[in-house]
Amino acid sequence: MSVQTSTEASASPAPLVYSDASIRKILSEVKTVAMVGASAKEIRPSYFVLKYMLAKGFRVIPINPGLAGKEILGQTVYADLKSVPEPIDMVDVFRGSDAVPGIVEEALSLDPLPRVIWMQLTVRHDEAAAKAEAAGMTVIMDRCPKIEYGRLSGEIGWNGVNSRVLSSKKPKLGKGYQSFGLNTRRMD
Repeated sequence: MSVQTSTEASASPAPLVYSDASIRKILSEVKTVAMVGASAKEIRPSYFVLKYMLAKGFRVIPINPGLAGKEILGQTVYADLKSVPEPIDMVDVFRGSDAVPGIVEEALSLDPLPRVIWMQLTVRHDEAAAKAEAAGMTVIMDRCPKIEYGRLSGEIGWNGVNSRVLSSKKPKLGKGYQSFGLNTRRMD
């Protein structure tokens, strides 16, 4: 068993904190999401996040060079971000932290620039994040948009999870099973 020394503990990156308001704003305004690392395997987290986000009205574009030209959940898969033929609002990174600098570089080469780089749970790269932020992008790291959407919309509370969000307002029900949402314009 290895014990972390105080020097190693102090070298750990600071915990990430994002306000509910900033997460809610992103998830309410973003329309087109490029999911880098999307999988066609139904047991993979990227598959069910893609499925969930499609059900919430997002346009989700799967990015996976091994599946380019095929479809996942009816969505055409592209090899890379630069192959996507439409503007991207958010890049959702389902790859390891070591892949983030290359993904950010590719996102920075797009015109128009995506507004958001979102790194999934356990994915963090502070240097690449700083570069994206310097270019005017918002960066979220070590979070899942599916979890955050469910938490902020009230859906996650149906499973007995404490969402840390208190409201006296009843969530608006959209189409589909337990389909509460943050952006009611998408739910009609």
